[in-house]
Amino acid sequence: MSTQKALVVTELTKPVTLVDDWPIPEPGANQVQVKVTVAGINPHDMKSRDTGLFIAGHLPAVITNDVVGKVTKLGPGVTDIAVGDRIVHQPDFAPGSKQTGLQEYAIADRDLLAKIPDSITDDEAATIPTNVIAPLAALFHSLQIPAPWTPAAQEFDYASLTLLVVGGGSNCGRFGVQLAKLANIGRIVVVGGDETELRSYGATHVIDRHADYDTLLARIRDIVGDELVYAYDAISSPEDIVLPLNALSSSKKGSLVRLLPIGPVDRSKVVGKTAGFELIDVYGVSHVHPELCAGFWSRLPGFLETGQIKPLAYTVKKGLLASNVNEVLDAYKDGKKVIKTHIHL
Repeated sequence: MSTQKALVVTELTKPVTLVDDWPIPEPGANQVQVKVTVAGINPHDMKSRDTGLFIAGHLPAVITNDVVGKVTKLGPGVTDIAVGDRIVHQPDFAPGSKQTGLQEYAIADRDLLAKIPDSITDDEAATIPTNVIAPLAALFHSLQIPAPWTPAAQEFDYASLTLLVVGGGSNCGRFGVQLAKLANIGRIVVVGGDETELRSYGATHVIDRHADYDTLLARIRDIVGDELVYAYDAISSPEDIVLPLNALSSSKKGSLVRLLPIGPVDRSKVVGKTAGFELIDVYGVSHVHPELCAGFWSRLPGFLETGQIKPLAYTVKKGLLASNVNEVLDAYKDGKKVIKTHIHL
């Protein structure tokens, strides 16, 4: 069996380590093999290393779920991808995945990858997968807003819709705004983040998050009145999630999707919801929503070329070195501000 270098989690809470005898995976039906050029690190990778998220019981394991590379082999059934194509994909989160990024070669599923346009760099493409699929699933699956490329979109009145986005300064918040604009949602009200940047993505209202609870709620309500039935929260703890819940309409049943399902919410602090409300946890993984995400991945090259999807900021560390990865994961663990970091293999 051919082997390669990889950075692996061998023991929870311990630094990732470099090995040189990791198996090189071979593509199966409707898959491709890629030589990885960029592996993007996200906060959940720290949780994988330190708590076993997604990998507990399946060590050693390779992590990271933002991957860019060049196609090196085609599996049976792949006819519209060529060896040498640059592609970006979101690996699956299954234990023992052969698709993750911190290895020289990985596997990608044909329906859940995108060719990278010539106008987009590898690093720009690597900002996209994990941070866009979470809001994609939130808006177009959990909130049941039709994806704009689906037949249901033809009869859906996006222009009359109001969407509240909490956590506009996060990458998942930024892409949530971009996706809402892609769907031509009429009012996109965002809490947190840089106003100029968010308006360039399509936000119609941006609210500074640096205020007390009552002030923030009043500012949201001044814009949405009692009409808000769709909300998406990218950052809030169970304590803070009360804000967007109370911003939902009292007379109409509203829905809030959250990305951090880390604990129960004190529903006694959600007041006046005579029509009730839904609090929905989202699992933003392409393989969990294959039909929705295949539609997105197939259209992503066009969205990038037209500027409907804009890559985000990043920083780079060069080399498949354990120190490069552990430094970033430790910064996440310590609560430091981290610019999305890409490992150049």
